[in-house]
Amino acid sequence: MDHDVVAKLRKAGLRPTRQRIALAKLMFGKGARHITAEQIHGEALSGNVRLSLATVYNALNQFTAAGLLRQVVVDPARSFFCTQTHEHHHFFYEKTGRIEDIPEDMITVARLPEPPPGTSISRVDVVVRVDG
Repeated sequence: MDHDVVAKLRKAGLRPTRQRIALAKLMFGKGARHITAEQIHGEALSGNVRLSLATVYNALNQFTAAGLLRQVVVDPARSFFCTQTHEHHHFFYEKTGRIEDIPEDMITVARLPEPPPGTSISRVDVVVRVDG
């Protein structure tokens, strides 16, 4: 597992530091998942991996910038990090705070506006809020 994680980080252009390896093992070692920085920080502490929450945020943002994760913002104070990086959308359960993938064929964006001059659309995120 360590070798796979190190290779994944290097392929993404990230130096495989001890902290990044530990976080990558937590993020990618349990299959497809959606997790907050606070949740992964808690998992790290439970596994005797001593990292500050700031270090977790920095690493997750670096993983996202390198294309290893997708950040899903559900409100200004809450983001999830998704290990599935392909284009897809999410249900957000407002009562429980849970998030899950929407099957790819369930949402079609029919028309997008022209982006402002000098910009281009990088991606479209749809978060469907449900009362569950």
